[in-house]
Amino acid sequence: MRVVFGVLGPVTAWYGTGAPVELKGPRHRAVLARLIIARRRVVPVTRLVEDLWTDPPPGAVGAVRTFVAALRRALEPERPPRAPARLLVTEGPGYALRAEPPTVDAWRFERAVAAAATLPPEEALAALEEALRWWRGPAYAEFGDEDWARAERARLAELRLQAVERRAQARLSLGLAAEAVPDLDAHVAEHPWREDAWRLLALALYRAGRQGDALAVLRRARALLVGELGVDPGPGLRRLETDILRHAAHLDPTPSQDAVLLDPASSQDAAGLDPASSQHAAGLDPASSQHAAGLDPASSQHAAGLDPASRPGGAAERVWARATAAYDRSVPSAARVRLESAVGLLRALAVTGGGGLQEAREHRVAAIAAAEELGDAELTARVIGMYDVPAIWTRADDPRQAARIVAAAECALTALPPGAHPATRARLLTTIALESRGTSSARGPEAAREAERIARGLADPALLAFALNGVFMQTFHRAGLAPRRDDIGAELVALSARHGLVTYEVLGHLVRVQARGALADFPAADRHAAAADRLAGSHELPLVGVFTRWYRALRLDATGGAPVTEVAAAYRDAAAPLDGAGMPGLERGLLPLALLCLRLRHALPVQAGEDADWGPYEPWVRPLVLLARDGRGGAAPVRDRRGEVVAALRRVPDPPRDLLLEAMWCLVARAAVAVGDRETMERALAALAPAAAELAGAGSGLLTLGPVSRCLDDLAAALR
Repeated sequence: MRVVFGVLGPVTAWYGTGAPVELKGPRHRAVLARLIIARRRVVPVTRLVEDLWTDPPPGAVGAVRTFVAALRRALEPERPPRAPARLLVTEGPGYALRAEPPTVDAWRFERAVAAAATLPPEEALAALEEALRWWRGPAYAEFGDEDWARAERARLAELRLQAVERRAQARLSLGLAAEAVPDLDAHVAEHPWREDAWRLLALALYRAGRQGDALAVLRRARALLVGELGVDPGPGLRRLETDILRHAAHLDPTPSQDAVLLDPASSQDAAGLDPASSQHAAGLDPASSQHAAGLDPASSQHAAGLDPASRPGGAAERVWARATAAYDRSVPSAARVRLESAVGLLRALAVTGGGGLQEAREHRVAAIAAAEELGDAELTARVIGMYDVPAIWTRADDPRQAARIVAAAECALTALPPGAHPATRARLLTTIALESRGTSSARGPEAAREAERIARGLADPALLAFALNGVFMQTFHRAGLAPRRDDIGAELVALSARHGLVTYEVLGHLVRVQARGALADFPAADRHAAAADRLAGSHELPLVGVFTRWYRALRLDATGGAPVTEVAAAYRDAAAPLDGAGMPGLERGLLPLALLCLRLRHALPVQAGEDADWGPYEPWVRPLVLLARDGRGGAAPVRDRRGEVVAALRRVPDPPRDLLLEAMWCLVARAAVAVGDRETMERALAALAPAAAELAGAGSGLLTLGPVSRCLDDLAAALR
C-alpha cells in the first residue's frame, strides 16, 4: 500500500486512499521525522537516542526499536508476519526510510520550485500555486525546538518564501498585478526584512494603477529598514522609487496587462473577490487611494448615476466599503488583531457555500500558520477556536487539513499558560472533536466530553452550542445512537432559540431531521426540515438547502409511495447542487450509493459496471459489485467469484464512525449472506444489533437501505 508523508506542517502520513496513518505518540512522529530529514540515508540507533532524549533513559535503545516496530506496522499494515520491511528498513547500525521522492511533500516541493524556474510564466504560476498549497503550517511544526530539525526547517521556510516571491513575479509577467497585491502585502507584513518582497509589492501596485500606494509602500519599507535595522534600502528599492516617480517606460504594463487592468473591480469580481474585502485582506486603504485621485467613492458613483444606495443591496455595499476602509486606516497592517478579524470573516464566508466554503477552509489554515509563526500561544488558540462554524456532515472534506488543524490545536493546548481562560481551552477541545470526526481516535470523544463539561460550567450559550456540535460528531462509536443525537439536536434548538444563535438553531433542526429519519418518524423530520429552510431563507444560508433537498428525496424513497424512476430522479436532482457546493467529503460517491441502495431495496439487479465512482464507500460496496458480475446480483453469469467475494469481505475494515455506519454494515451483510461467509455475518450481526429499531442509512438524511431489523433477520436466518 502506497504511503505519502507530510512534513510541510505537522508530521503526518496518509495511505494512498487518503486515510491518515495512525502514528501514535510524539516520539513515534519524531523518529519518522528524523528519518525523513536523513533523506533515505541510515540513521544509527545511537543518533536517534541522542536526538530523542536530552538525558536518555536506560532503556532508550529498546524504546527506539519499539517505536520503529510500531511505525512499520502502521506504514505497511498488509505486510505478512516476519516478512522483511520494504519502507522502514534496518540496515547496519540503524534505520532508513526508503521513501520515494514523490511521496514526501517537502521533496516534491523542492522539485516543483526548481522546475518552475525553467517554465514559461503561465506554467510556472500554476506549478507554484499547486506547490504552495501543500503547506499545512511551518515545516516539521511540532519539532521547532529540536536541534536536529532546525536547519531543515529553516531551509524549507526560505524555499517557501522564494516560491511566494516567484509566484508573484509570474503573476506580474502575466499582467495579473492586481491579483498579486493581497498575497504580497501579507508576505511583507510577516517577513518585513525581505527587500525583494517590498519591491514586488510596490511594482504590483504601480502596475495596478495605484502609484500613490506604491510610493507609500516604498516609504514604509525605508522607515522599517532604517528604524529597525539602521540600514538604507538596497539599490533595487531605490531604483524602483526613482523609476515610479519618473514613470519609467519599462514599468508600464504590457498590452495584455492593460486588458486586465481596464476595470480592476470587474476582474476581481470575476475571480470571486469583492474589491473591498480583498483590499482589506491586503491591509490597503481603498478609500485613501480614491481620495488621492480626487475620487470620493460616493460622489463619483452619484455623478455616474450609480448611487449604491439606489440599487438593491447598495446601501449594504456602501457600509461594507466604508467600514473596511476605516478598519484599514485604523488597524496597522501587521497588527495581530487582524488575524482574529480575518477568522470572523471566514466564519461568515464558510456558510455561503460553494467557493466561499472552500476559500474559508484554505484561509483558515493560513491564519493558523500565521499565528503559529508569531509564537503567541494564546493568539494561536483564539485563531483556532474562533472558527465555530456549525458542522452537520460526519466525513471531513479534507482529511489532511483536518489532521493539520487537530495537531495545531493539540500544540496550542499544550502551550496555553496556566492563567488562560477556560473557554479558550474548551474551544480548542471542541475543534479537536470536530476535526477528528469519522476517525477511530479515542481523543475525539475525550475532547468532546471535556469541552462540554467546561462549557456547562461557564454557562456560556454560544460556547455550549459549539461544544454540543463536537459531542454530536463523536456519537458514532457504535450503531443505534440516533436517539442520543436527537437529544443533542433538541437541546441545540432550544438553547439557540433562547439566545439568538441562528446557525446553531439550524444545526439543531438538521440533526433532528437525521435522527427522526433514522427512527422513521417522518412527520417530525418534515417539521424540522421546514424550520431549517425558513431560518436559512431569512438569514441567507444556502448550504442548508443542500441537506433538506436530499432529505426530501430520502423521504420519497423511504415512504414507498413513488415509482423507482421518480425516486431516482429525485436523488439526481438533489445531487445537482452538490457540484461546486464546496463539500467534497459529502459529494463524492454519494449519488451512486443512493441509487445502489434504491435498487437493493426494490430487489432490482445491481449494476456491475466498473466505471462508477463509489468514492470513500468503495470497500463496502465492492463485494456486492463482484457478486453482480457473477450473476448473483442480476448480471449475466461470468464465473463463480465466491472466493474473490469472500476475500474482499475479509479485507473490509469496520466502516468509519459516521452517519452511514449502519448502511455500510448492511451492504457488507448482504454480500456475506449471499456467499455464506459466517465470519463476516457474525461481525455484521454484532455491529448492527443495537440499531434494530432504526432505518439503515436514514440517519444521514440522505438515503436508506430500509429497516435494520430486516437485515438482522436475514443474518440470523443464514447463521442458523
